[in-house]
Amino acid sequence: MSNVLVVGDLHSPFIKEGYLEHCIATKKRFKCDTVVFIGDVIDNHYSSFHESDPDGYGAGQELQRAIDKLRPFYEAFPNAHVTWGNHDEIITRKSMSAGLSKRWLRSYSEVLETPGWDFVEHVDIDGVRYQHGTGGAAEHAAFNRAKNYRVSVVQGHIHTAANIEFSAGLVDRVFGFQVGCGIDAAAYAMAYARNFTKKPIVSCGVVLDDGKLPILCPMYLGDKENR
Repeated sequence: MSNVLVVGDLHSPFIKEGYLEHCIATKKRFKCDTVVFIGDVIDNHYSSFHESDPDGYGAGQELQRAIDKLRPFYEAFPNAHVTWGNHDEIITRKSMSAGLSKRWLRSYSEVLETPGWDFVEHVDIDGVRYQHGTGGAAEHAAFNRAKNYRVSVVQGHIHTAANIEFSAGLVDRVFGFQVGCGIDAAAYAMAYARNFTKKPIVSCGVVLDDGKLPILCPMYLGDKENR
């Protein structure tokens, strides 16, 4: 049977310490044969559409650090589907605002030095839709989409949401799966959420038995989680 590991938003280089090891252990535990990164593998904080920290990394520094932090993930999961997220798309969006043709741009895989990663808007595996979730800000965004699409949906995007909900009709049963994230909440790029009541849920997920069984796999962060 097909078993899929779903890696949450990384926002490299601002990745939670130990998250890679958690994902590797989860893949081994559930004998996953397919890996999906659910988007926002890089943060692009320096070029954010919102205010960025003037004391943070410059453009070249952040990109190089992001590549360096992604390299161990690539070595662990050299063949994977990667659904691009809103942070991944920042540079593309800004190039469009500047009037640049796409012919001037390099691919994500080329820039991030990950030739085995297939960057896509979404990917369907065993009848399950995997996508980043851009455009949905509600805690139950994946479930809402699953009910509308009438196919099961797995997504990230919302760092503070990690849940699985089912909807059953007369002839079908679908689920919506928010997988959480792999970010370091203490990083300066995440300062915008410092005073939020809800905190990031560091977790990954698996979808087992040919798309039938979703399981959330939170990472243990110690006695003072997310602080």
